[in-house]
Amino acid sequence: MTDTPSTEPLVDLAKDAPSEFLAVRDLRVHFPTDDGVVKSVDGLSFTLERGKTLGIVGESGSGKSVTSLSVMGLHRNVGKKSGPRISGEIWLDGKELVGASPEEVRRLRGQKMAMIFQDPLTAMHPFYSVGHQIIEGYRQHHPDAKKQQARDHAIQLLDRVGIPQPDKRVDSYPHEFSGGMRQRAMIAMALANDPSLLIADEPTTALDVTVQAQILDLIRDLQKEFGSSVIIITHDLGVVAELADDILVMYGGKCVEKGPAADLFDKPEHPYTWGLLGSMPRIDRDLQDRLIPVKGSPPSLINLPSGCAFNPRCPYADRNEGRCTSEVPELVEAAPGHRAACHLPAETRHRIFAEEIAPRL
Repeated sequence: MTDTPSTEPLVDLAKDAPSEFLAVRDLRVHFPTDDGVVKSVDGLSFTLERGKTLGIVGESGSGKSVTSLSVMGLHRNVGKKSGPRISGEIWLDGKELVGASPEEVRRLRGQKMAMIFQDPLTAMHPFYSVGHQIIEGYRQHHPDAKKQQARDHAIQLLDRVGIPQPDKRVDSYPHEFSGGMRQRAMIAMALANDPSLLIADEPTTALDVTVQAQILDLIRDLQKEFGSSVIIITHDLGVVAELADDILVMYGGKCVEKGPAADLFDKPEHPYTWGLLGSMPRIDRDLQDRLIPVKGSPPSLINLPSGCAFNPRCPYADRNEGRCTSEVPELVEAAPGHRAACHLPAETRHRIFAEEIAPRL
């Protein structure tokens, strides 16, 4: 049984459409539970230009993956009381997705936007061959394509992502592939219809460092070849160090810092970003001290701390006369194109970073 195409057009208001290829405005994704409302994403805004790469980083539970699934329209649970409450705007190439019908978003998924999931073994169907799953995604958007034409396309994609003997491995099942090969096959599936937006959710998790580098190089090469915009979601700043044009740091469902990648590494503005950088291993210099982890644990998204969500873990929270525990900081410009949400005055942050943080990085 197939879905009947909707005759309702996407919300497409030219006067409201942003100039950027992807624009997320005040996105909120809340999940009602018996214990309270889980505010997984709470007022997130960002933009992404065509052909550029955005890195979204943060610890587990910061809202990174929920954000990506929202862009893909995979949180839609229409008609169920237990479904998520989603508000805000998501504009993709001039079309608004939050207010669009599920059928319209489904037609865009795979063709206009695609996702590389974190765990290919669970994301891919175990009962169907890898080639079958690529072919199915391709023919969904090319219904007139012949079976042999779709099969040839799947073989070409497997060859392009570096699968050896693609004409034979196209009939293999996911469990017959290694972890790195499954990730490559997942990338091939995502690229089946040449999407304009590619979202990679923790694409190198559970892979050894050699394969990690190969996967990141592959994503970079494919972006240049296909001209796609890319969102890389990770907890590891090292993954996006050379891949991302811009970086967005999330904590407690909010953005605490965003800006050009070079600025975020050379002149980070938020204490949480300092903690992430301090806990990142470096191989380009002699390590004098042990890595310094961010103390404490991420906050509960049901009962967030008052004021700045990072204040219980921030070593500088007592320098603002109680503002850190009473006021939510706004995301303000610290430098051109570089914004941070911190109550510490800019001069104080710069002095702390220069005297205490930079010498340890």
